[in-house]
Amino acid sequence: MADNATHHYISSLFLVGIPGLQGFHFWIGIPVCLLFALTLLENSVIIITIRLEPSLHQPMYIFLCMLSMNDMALASSTAPKMLGVFWLDAHWIDFDICLVQLYFIHTFCIIESALLVAMAFDRYVAICIPLRYTTILTTPMVIKMGLAGVTRAILVVLPGPLLIKRLPYYTNYVINHAYCEHMAVVKLASANTLINRAYGISVALSVMVLDLGLIAISYIKILQAIFRLSSQNARSKALDTCAAHICTILVSYTPALFSFLTHRIGKKVPPSVHIIFASLYLLVPPPVNPLVYGVKTKQIHDQVVGLFFPNKKISED
Repeated sequence: MADNATHHYISSLFLVGIPGLQGFHFWIGIPVCLLFALTLLENSVIIITIRLEPSLHQPMYIFLCMLSMNDMALASSTAPKMLGVFWLDAHWIDFDICLVQLYFIHTFCIIESALLVAMAFDRYVAICIPLRYTTILTTPMVIKMGLAGVTRAILVVLPGPLLIKRLPYYTNYVINHAYCEHMAVVKLASANTLINRAYGISVALSVMVLDLGLIAISYIKILQAIFRLSSQNARSKALDTCAAHICTILVSYTPALFSFLTHRIGKKVPPSVHIIFASLYLLVPPPVNPLVYGVKTKQIHDQVVGLFFPNKKISED
């Protein structure tokens, strides 16, 4: 065995799943599988609908298409391994594959947050400066905003697994989690992990504070513009255009905030509760987001109905 501290010494890690609930793993796997299947189905429908309908080739729906693709990627980086643990007793995972999973999960989470900011900016321009909407949110600008979100995520998450790679792992190989989460892997190291912990919390806080701050500023401006409208009907229509996005923000950030806080300050919260919430914030938003937009956005709703029930659309027209 080499003395070089950069070597891991442990080639594989053991994912427990949900500690204390191992006897229920089979049953827990059923909703996980259902959520994963719904994610793939619903987001595929959203992407196909937007792709096929020229009237939906607008910034708002392009961002929604990006969100759907990211949601499918996020669920695909998490759910298959979780189902392997719950249903196939496939608890072991190669150390490097664990780092890859960790990297993709956190990258897609930060991309999701960036897309929610972009969508808030879209609503701000549409409501506050509508006459300049088409000149500000051009297709190249929308693509640049999407690429900026992806680039930020790639760069800020990359040091995480690289810093983990430097740590020695001698004896502790059991991860009390259902997937490879940053802090869960860091805690196994046989060395001082202050730098890893500091980097992890600084990235999480900076992304959350910056993105929620930008979203809050956008909606303060939006509400100011809405309350200046003289017509009650105009106010209602303006608020309706924001309803789906606000629901998506609540669905995405609420369990993420709870998971983040319980992981760091909720010492009395049982590990099983923390892991369930940590899994929910990855598995629930992806299938819920397309439902929210399908119900709350008339254009999406009408096109989806027309896609699956063309006769109904014709009769309604």
